[in-house]
Amino acid sequence: MADMLQVELVAADRTVWSGEAEMVIARTVEGDVGVLRGHAPMLSLLTQATVEISPHEGAVVVAVVDGGFLSVAGDRVSILSERAVLAEEIDISEARTELEAARGLSGNEGEARIRHAEARIRAVERVS
Repeated sequence: MADMLQVELVAADRTVWSGEAEMVIARTVEGDVGVLRGHAPMLSLLTQATVEISPHEGAVVVAVVDGGFLSVAGDRVSILSERAVLAEEIDISEARTELEAARGLSGNEGEARIRHAEARIRAVERVS
């Protein structure tokens, strides 16, 4: 449809999701951004967080990205990340175990692992 965004969520190893959507919400280093049709062109760095895509039909698609880039141009949205996983692909008990293990680590590595595990848990909870 001409009145929809064309969205692609791409990881290094695969296209995670592609299709028409009404809205995309992502967390950038400047803060959360919502993209609708007619959005001004932009290129921004993503943080390690969830991305929500509201497709034209069906349930909201929630994914976890490990940073990357968000590009918006001419009603096309590209979300590029080294790793991206859909919420339904996440094992919640594994994510909770990872969170507990990460809490035992110190420094930047521990903080990064905590953020990653928390993002995975939030993604699953959003679609539940």
